[in-house]
Amino acid sequence: MRAYERLLKYVKVHTTSDPNSGTHPSTLRQFDLAKILVEELKELGLTDAHVDEHCYVYATLPATPGQESAAPLGLIAHMDTADDASGENVRPQIHENYDGEAVTLPATGTVLDPEVFPFLREMKGQTLITTDGSTLLGADDKAGVAEIMTALERIISENRPHGKLCIGFTPDEEIGEGASLFDVEGFGAAYAYTVDGEDVGEISYENFNAAAAVVTVHGFSVHPGSAKNTMINAQNVAMEFHAALPAFSRPEHTEGREGFFHLTSMQGDVTTAHLGYIVRDHDAAEFAARKAQMQHIAACLNDRYGAGTVELDIKDSYYNMLEKIQPHFHLVENARKAIRAAGLEPIETPVRGGTDGATLSYMGLPCPNLGTGGFNFHGPCECITAEKMDQGVEILLNLVELYK
Repeated sequence: MRAYERLLKYVKVHTTSDPNSGTHPSTLRQFDLAKILVEELKELGLTDAHVDEHCYVYATLPATPGQESAAPLGLIAHMDTADDASGENVRPQIHENYDGEAVTLPATGTVLDPEVFPFLREMKGQTLITTDGSTLLGADDKAGVAEIMTALERIISENRPHGKLCIGFTPDEEIGEGASLFDVEGFGAAYAYTVDGEDVGEISYENFNAAAAVVTVHGFSVHPGSAKNTMINAQNVAMEFHAALPAFSRPEHTEGREGFFHLTSMQGDVTTAHLGYIVRDHDAAEFAARKAQMQHIAACLNDRYGAGTVELDIKDSYYNMLEKIQPHFHLVENARKAIRAAGLEPIETPVRGGTDGATLSYMGLPCPNLGTGGFNFHGPCECITAEKMDQGVEILLNLVELYK
């Protein structure tokens, strides 16, 4: 099977994760795809394939004779889809020999216009796969799953020499918990790649350092008619806090490696107010400075309004994987070689977000991320091409060759 044929099968399985469930996995429906993958892995000859109680799929392909000394290589993708758009009853649309012009999605009339999405012009002549406009597609990351499965089939059917290959398919990546219960030791890989990026040929080995911050303001309420020099309006103090952060350092004004403070929630009344933030920066020193800046603002407001008026709780979420990748930079160098061998030029961009690879890298499994060939993830404009997925498979095969 070609990778896109597997994708068409996988996207029809509803696997949306739920950020509010509090369970692991967050939705039982993710087991539906996990069980399908276990059976397919066993059919390919990976006899130890299994899914654990938390919906992590693991399997190994032993090294071929003479390759036992090669470092075990892991390939990882996630099974869940984001809840930003429906992932149920996905109806992929196939546009063979795509003409490079605007595409109307039949269920909603939504138009994929190259004027809005210039990358579409580069797909002219390819087999374009879109949604019908009523759901997301699920190429994030079922394309990664399909490419790994297809590469495995090719390796086995073509009797390609290889070192030990460790395969992992995870739940709940879209809610930031894909690596939370990953069994790194049991997985058995020395190094790994997640296959979960956008355009094929992409290599990601830098991501944000991240923290979540909650500001709680305690006010003092009295009748507004006699409030002078007495009332402390928690909402106004909260607005002072937010105004003290640099306005130019918000997501809508930043790009590349520029970090930000992002106000994600706000609520309150005169007595109590809450602000929720995410804090991001690629540079560790700048990341620490951002957190220190918030602490300084809280201290200044407490000096002005009284101790305890403003409480600030900051919790780190994840860190830039670059620190853990640099000692094993052969992962990036070999990815570049594998991509060039597939006829592409590597695309290296810092991730303005997180990735399971970052968490896994800090868990002891150095793990950069590779592109799948998809675009416009998490919404009804999501798309991919069969040819880009074929190239994704070739890149994986080239990597396996390099690590044997």
